[in-house]
Amino acid sequence: MSISIASGQDNQPLFGNFAFYVQFDGRSGDFAPAEGLDARTLGGFSEVSGLEASMEHKVIKQGGKNYGTTMRAGPVSFGTVILKRGVVRSQSLWRWWSLFAGADGQSDGRPTDANRCDILIGMIAPPEAEQEGNNFSVGDSEDRQAALGWKLVNAMPVKFRAGDLNAKGSDVAIEELHLVHEGLQMSGVAS
Repeated sequence: MSISIASGQDNQPLFGNFAFYVQFDGRSGDFAPAEGLDARTLGGFSEVSGLEASMEHKVIKQGGKNYGTTMRAGPVSFGTVILKRGVVRSQSLWRWWSLFAGADGQSDGRPTDANRCDILIGMIAPPEAEQEGNNFSVGDSEDRQAALGWKLVNAMPVKFRAGDLNAKGSDVAIEELHLVHEGLQMSGVAS
């Protein structure tokens, strides 16, 4: 048996799992946790995990069909996405969480839809290397473009975790924000 692969499908560059960015995308333009900050400043994350979707299949048994069962598509569920970053002075993640939990002293845990947002996660394409004589140079990081990305639709924080404090340790304190969302979309194609 031979398998044919469409042209251009097998020779694409692999993306490193360390080259990504995260951006908060407020629908109305007035995304409450940012309070005047550039949305890009909210995206300094060291790790993103939980980008997953799974579909529960339905098994249908048919009389007279003895060789296997028929499978049908069922409801889709999405994993909890965990954003991790080193603890910094910016309180943007805490402010967003507090709007939903009532810890801001104003909302009483009754958030509005304006507090929800879409989260954009982009994989950065490997830089193009240019050769001048025996030297190779790579373009500036500003020239690098997102080649592939995911969008978490209508995200909402459900857990905030501050970093462990340990006088004996030398690790960076990490804060986490756990997000649930109502849809996972994939976009972008490397050329």
